[in-house]
Amino acid sequence: MNKVYKYRLYPTKEQIKSLTPQLTGHRILYNQALAQRKRFYEATRENISFFAQSALLPKIRKENNFIASCNYDSLQQTLRRLDKSFKAFFRRVKTEEKPGYPRFKAEHRFNTFTYGSFGDGCQIKDNRLYLQNVGKVKVKWHRALEGITKTLSVTRRNNKWYVAFIVECEPAILPNVNKSVGIDIGLNYFITTNEGQQIDAPQYFRKSEKKLAKAQKKLSRRKKGSKRRNKARILLSNQYEKISNQRLDFCHKIAYSFVQEYDDIAVEKLNIKGMVQNKYLSKSIDDASWGIFLNILKAKAENAGRRFQEVSAKNTSQICSSCGVIVKKSLAVRKHVCPSCGLSLSRDQNAALNILKRARMEPSVLAMKFVVSPRS
Repeated sequence: MNKVYKYRLYPTKEQIKSLTPQLTGHRILYNQALAQRKRFYEATRENISFFAQSALLPKIRKENNFIASCNYDSLQQTLRRLDKSFKAFFRRVKTEEKPGYPRFKAEHRFNTFTYGSFGDGCQIKDNRLYLQNVGKVKVKWHRALEGITKTLSVTRRNNKWYVAFIVECEPAILPNVNKSVGIDIGLNYFITTNEGQQIDAPQYFRKSEKKLAKAQKKLSRRKKGSKRRNKARILLSNQYEKISNQRLDFCHKIAYSFVQEYDDIAVEKLNIKGMVQNKYLSKSIDDASWGIFLNILKAKAENAGRRFQEVSAKNTSQICSSCGVIVKKSLAVRKHVCPSCGLSLSRDQNAALNILKRARMEPSVLAMKFVVSPRS
């Protein structure tokens, strides 16, 4: 399986003078390739392939110093990135979704370039990251890099530099603990389990709204193209980055605890994309970061050899988990009281109990144990 390890880079001023032109070179190549695709389609009504554009790279490198400073393989990855964007565009057109035609990248909208093969223009030397035409860059190794490194990406965000390694590694299978859990995800409580455990929603965005509004106001007052506006933009971006990091940290810690404590993890299958269309709840749903949490939980469960299962969310809050009678209730009613059997408990705990029951009744592919075969 593949994992991502992300680290902070601390390049010197001279190394930044080499990294920045490379990022510029990748952006120029991306925009030139996009313009070429656009012209070619307008003239022939056909799409130009990645291989045709890649064949022109040697000529393009001779014509532009920024592009010439970049590793050849990494330039091909930028062309693949554009090709992937077009494939996604045509897929959305066929499915009648909002197309979202690939756009030209401004300087502050293109922040990452990728090395497609570790060892070609990038490697680890003397506990530092060596990059072609840049040198050995200091890395904050906050955790050990384990596995076989396949690719890596260098990113500049808010004047800070990062590296992300994609590595192939063996799952770390955990011993059985013979415990199962049903998880109900909500807004009043981020998580409620079948055992009655409740975890409050952190609401990082709500708590930062005043700071965001202040930073946005400062940005709107600055003259476009000025240095002061760029500083205000970075300030606002830092605020959003902090919220994103807080959400990720919270989700990783909660997911880790569940994977450590349970063999079987059952959750409800949510249509989050449809739910955020609710104008009254969309901000709260986005702030709760349900999708991020479920993806992290699924990945950690796979890595640990745990069973992860999604079940239908239909009527999980309405059905009595004890006798099966449907007890209709609005969203405002937070307690489940069954008139048939007398069961009285939290609405969310009742839903979590139903989720766990459905997981046991509806075996799925996701619920199968992950089997690790030894490498040959």
